[in-house]
Amino acid sequence: MPSVCVIGVQWGDEGKGKIVDFLAEKADFVVRYQGGANAGHTVVIDGQKYVFHHVPSGILNRRTKCVIANGVVIDPATLIEEMEDLEKRGVDFRNHLYISDRAHLVMPYHKLFDRFSETAASKNGMKIGTTLRGIGPCYQDKVARRGIRVCNLYDPPVLRARLRQVLSEKNVLIRKVYGEKPLHPGKIADDYLRFGRRLRPFVVDTIRLLHDATARGRQLLFEGAQGTLLSIDFGTYPFVTSSNSDACGISQGTGLPPAKIDRIIGVAKAYLTRVGEGPFPSEIKGKLASEIREKGGEYGATTGRPRRVGWLDLVGASYAVRINGINELAVTKLDVLSGQSKVPVCVAYRYRGSLVKEFPPDAAALAKCRPVLKMMKGWSEELSECRSWRELPPAARQYLRFVEDSLQTPISVVSVSHERNRTFFAE
Repeated sequence: MPSVCVIGVQWGDEGKGKIVDFLAEKADFVVRYQGGANAGHTVVIDGQKYVFHHVPSGILNRRTKCVIANGVVIDPATLIEEMEDLEKRGVDFRNHLYISDRAHLVMPYHKLFDRFSETAASKNGMKIGTTLRGIGPCYQDKVARRGIRVCNLYDPPVLRARLRQVLSEKNVLIRKVYGEKPLHPGKIADDYLRFGRRLRPFVVDTIRLLHDATARGRQLLFEGAQGTLLSIDFGTYPFVTSSNSDACGISQGTGLPPAKIDRIIGVAKAYLTRVGEGPFPSEIKGKLASEIREKGGEYGATTGRPRRVGWLDLVGASYAVRINGINELAVTKLDVLSGQSKVPVCVAYRYRGSLVKEFPPDAAALAKCRPVLKMMKGWSEELSECRSWRELPPAARQYLRFVEDSLQTPISVVSVSHERNRTFFAE
């Protein structure tokens, strides 16, 4: 298997974790390169459910080494909890997990300011719907050059000095603007130094590690978090995440040049979901939306929030294919559509009386777009026992072929259940 990136085609929650786990058997390294604990990648094996927020989804494959690269923002308390849960469940990762010494750290004040910002935004109708995990404020501090990184955990005087400097500014806002108690730099430093001691055996220069791996011909599998339509640069701004949740972020998030990436697999649900605020042209509501939500288990792995549900949107998917240079597609949750007599697919938008086939840059314009739907024949058969393309009912195969033709991109993987062994390569 050449070096591959698995990226979300939609607004996240496409099932990337399952596809990464499926492909990880042939990978030497699985690499998370952006996002933070706002990601929730779910893998189900023999009825056991694993939810990963920081640890790459390939950790359940014993031979695969997993890397949390420099582009990820790490909440050390959450990461340690995740590691301890894996230990309790008998997953041995001691020689399989590596953490970048250059990754930035989510601090307690980041979560505070995330909450402050969302509360203020909700009053003027501009709430983003973040997970309140402090991801955006952490990336803000990174860009503002006042962030704290993993390597700072191993130089206590530097860590304490940086915390005093940062909190001298933030505590003024916390106290005078938001009316809350200021944070104590000494207490935070003590907590984070303790986190650092727990994480120390796993911290390395991941840039060197990955360059050495590619020089030796090792196979890398890059795991994206969120999805293309949530990318800070290319998504439905401002209703986006705070990182490049697309293939464009790989080099920035790992230190590897683009030439090291051979294949890009775009993961798309057979329908569409979105968590949080923002425009959603193909959204459906009412009883049908509730039925699909329940059947698909469409609740956030990180927050538990119910996901909004809609029909597959080929306008947004086509845009994502171009942005990422997607070579092939993986389609998940095809089984959830069983029982629908007709399956609508959004093939264009209507905007101010005109037909639109390009994804608008303005979220306000996208919110006014109405879907142009093509009605596809549905199928009644349950798909969870299908193990190959040929076992799929003809209408399901026709649906997938239409997606392939519309996006001019072949479907290489199909998933028909949440279980690991209900995924197969397309023919």
